Amino acid sequence: MKALLTMLLAMLITIPMLGQAPPAPPNPAERTEHHVKMLTTLLSLTSAQQAQATTIFQNADRAEDPIHHSMKDAHDSLRTAIRNNDSAGIDQAAALIGQYSGQMASTHAKAEAAFYQILTPEQQTKLSEFENEQRGPFGGPEGMHGPGPH
Repeated sequence: MKALLTMLLAMLITIPMLGQAPPAPPNPAERTEHHVKMLTTLLSLTSAQQAQATTIFQNADRAEDPIHHSMKDAHDSLRTAIRNNDSAGIDQAAALIGQYSGQMASTHAKAEAAFYQILTPEQQTKLSEFENEQRGPFGGPEGMHGPGPH
């Protein structure tokens, strides 16, 4: 009986939300703000460090924006090539996706490097410990980028 009531309550809460569009993803400024806030909590950043971090991550976002658009186009081309059984088109789109992924990884890593340089040695140690606990840069899985500024 208790399980049935719980299920009914969950349905009553969920049903009105079904007709609603999902919330829009955060924009780059909101992502940067959230990221800097999280880093501030983790590392006790000073207000000067927060301002520097915000600039670093906003610049990375601006540099990555055109790459994101190109990546979307490359994925669209890949889907089209798959549907058309176009082996050459698949190879070309896959190569572009790899190229854009590398560019994004480089831009992201450069932002992380610039951020690391503004930290005190104690903050650097704390960040390294956090990364080791999370198994990757800024909380992401090893070999991939975490939440980062994007």
